[in-house]
Amino acid sequence: MIKAKETKSNINFSKLFYMSFDLDELFEKKYPSAIFFLANNQGQMITMREIGGYLPGVIELVYQLPEKLVADQLPFEDNDYLVDAIPITLQGGNGDWEGYFGAILAVDEASRETVRTLLLGFRQSIVMTAKYIECKQQYDFYKKNETIEQKLKELLLQVTKKFHSSMDVSAILAEIIDALKQVFPSFDITILLSHEWDVSEELPIKQLCYSNGQRNDAATNAYLTGKIQIEDIIEDRKSVVYAPLRGKQGVYGVLKIMATNSFVFPQHEIDFIEVLADTGGNAIENAELYQQSRQLVEDLQLINKTSHQLNSNLRLSETISYMTQQIKSSFSAQEIGFFMFRPNGDIEVIEGSTSFFFKDTNLSDIKAFCDRIKKDKDALFIGDLASNEPHLLKPYRSFIAVPMIQSGELKGAVMIVHEHAYYFSFNKFKLLQSLIHHSTLAFTNSMLHEELEKLVITDHLTRLYARNYLDEKVQQSMNQDAYGCFILIDIDNFKQINDIYGHQVGDDIIIQVANVIKKNIKTSDIAARWGGEELAVYLSKVDQEVGVTVAERIREKVAQETSPRVTVSCGVSEWKQVDKDKSLKTLFNHADQALYTAKRTGKNIVVVFDENTCYM
Repeated sequence: MIKAKETKSNINFSKLFYMSFDLDELFEKKYPSAIFFLANNQGQMITMREIGGYLPGVIELVYQLPEKLVADQLPFEDNDYLVDAIPITLQGGNGDWEGYFGAILAVDEASRETVRTLLLGFRQSIVMTAKYIECKQQYDFYKKNETIEQKLKELLLQVTKKFHSSMDVSAILAEIIDALKQVFPSFDITILLSHEWDVSEELPIKQLCYSNGQRNDAATNAYLTGKIQIEDIIEDRKSVVYAPLRGKQGVYGVLKIMATNSFVFPQHEIDFIEVLADTGGNAIENAELYQQSRQLVEDLQLINKTSHQLNSNLRLSETISYMTQQIKSSFSAQEIGFFMFRPNGDIEVIEGSTSFFFKDTNLSDIKAFCDRIKKDKDALFIGDLASNEPHLLKPYRSFIAVPMIQSGELKGAVMIVHEHAYYFSFNKFKLLQSLIHHSTLAFTNSMLHEELEKLVITDHLTRLYARNYLDEKVQQSMNQDAYGCFILIDIDNFKQINDIYGHQVGDDIIIQVANVIKKNIKTSDIAARWGGEELAVYLSKVDQEVGVTVAERIREKVAQETSPRVTVSCGVSEWKQVDKDKSLKTLFNHADQALYTAKRTGKNIVVVFDENTCYM
């Protein structure tokens, strides 16, 4: 007898056996006691079908069957029973199954030839039934897959509708993950992104790594080629699909779907993953383009609004204050500094900058950056000062500096900082460059306007204020303040200076005295050229006693610091709100009378107006 070969199979032998025997009453009458069986190639029973009642002694025959098969001793008789079996091959989903089909009958009911003929006939019926069951199972499988594919199509349609209704990257990524979880609830799903978007921390999202130590070659290949990659990790019994999130303009990340226990992805699921990844990639691209267009519109609106505001004839301090507020709100900068580069090399911090840049301890750091800007005439963008310039501008780490250039001439620079590293994006850096570029003309115009104003109100020789400006400020003080003090100063023997040294030296003496005055008064005080060799100082909210102290200090310093040495005489007058006759004319006349008294009584002295002692 030919020995059969057994292979693993998913055949339901019991179901097959009972479907194969459609026995009528005549058959059961002819063989009232019989057993039909399937056995593997070692003779071990797989399943059996009994006809009639229990056959005594059958158990002993079943135990003998493996030995008889191996010894090729079929058919055989024992205990008045005949046992025979023939090889059989059955088709199954995992491959063919090979074993034996046999029967046990009473000797008086059938001969060996009859049994063999019977087995051959029934074997064909069993083989055909196995084929029918396999076809039925395949049909059911395909019908099931057809239903699954339909459900996947419906899910894709739902997800696509949601994609079209959202312009938020985080929401799109959440929909992708939710769709995958519906199809693969037990799988490990991760999205590897190539861009840094602001997404929910609850989503299973990681950055796609390219470094040798952290690189995932399959994910990288999917990202670079734009094609699905499938990786089988045999030792871990895992199968992983990497699907690129493709848009029309590029790839934005990779879907990673990992199945355990050596799961093999069917083609319809691979197709679903690919379509979902492509649809999601396009949705991400559209959302990103939408956000970029919105950001561009906002940037243009910011530039337009700022330019319009700056061209509204603002003063320089107002211009800087407005720009500081705009940059704070749009860039979230913690400190903002505006700097002008003077022709003599000095760097001036413009009023309106934040307090950090006015501190003397930071001037050397500021100068270091300004020197680089002067040298390169280019912007600076530093993500982390602690790595690039660890000793500068502590504790701040993010830094941007943009030069102010007008008609090819470097006018100054703008600096912004933040304590967090890499806080400012490259887009913010470019926006600040554009904003400063459009604003520099307004800065320049504001400065020119103030310089022109200063020329109008300034004496060209001494650089002190002009007489008309002094009159205006004193009158303003009389309207607002409670009291004030006026000092009229005259250079003693000035005609002799001109006669001896010439008018050029005389002018220089006037300049020297003016400089002494400027150094010995407060910035809120007003020093002006009264006329000729006469100079004046107005001290708002200052009483007569303090005014005399200031006048004495000026008188002493002039005598010490001028060359050739000169002296000055001073007349001091005051006003108060309680005075009935307070006026510019009265204040100036009183100071003039006091000065006349000082000149008449010896010069180089300070005289306070007293109506009993001062007269013309």
